[in-house]
Amino acid sequence: MPRPWTSKLLIKSLGVAKCNGSVEAATENLSLEQAIEVAKEKSNDLTGNTIKAKTREVIGTCVSMRVKIEGHWPKEALEIIARGEWDERFE
Repeated sequence: MPRPWTSKLLIKSLGVAKCNGSVEAATENLSLEQAIEVAKEKSNDLTGNTIKAKTREVIGTCVSMRVKIEGHWPKEALEIIARGEWDERFE
């Protein structure tokens, strides 16, 4: 049985019916741990070798959905991850 799309899993994690999609009205905020859980659930469908890489893929989906990660826009969150500031949370 195919797994749901990443966007559907993110909406489920957020507990909303749908994301509003506009930058000005974006209020959805996902914790890094929620993004990691989605990455684990979609693990077989993602291309990354590590949970960190797979979580980056999930956060990439958040860009188009206008969902913030820990209060940061997804591109900012990806930069924080690239700098290694959240590394201890991927263990």
